[in-house]
Amino acid sequence: MEENIELKIRALIDKIRPFLINDGGNLEFIKYEDNIVYVQLLGACADCAMMDITLKDGIEELIINEIPEVKEVRNIDK
Repeated sequence: MEENIELKIRALIDKIRPFLINDGGNLEFIKYEDNIVYVQLLGACADCAMMDITLKDGIEELIINEIPEVKEVRNIDK
């Protein structure tokens, strides 16, 4: 079940990625654990003042709408 959800998450991220790349950023899937998706915003997205809005109102909302098992999306710094 978890693997199936992870595949769906990765597919959604692949759909989002071109829009972020177009703005000089990128998004990397890190892991899915305890109903939380961990990602890393890269490039221009990592330093953008709008990062939290992009993450919560864009990426998180899209993923939760498509995959109800997901409760939150968190950005992690490496």
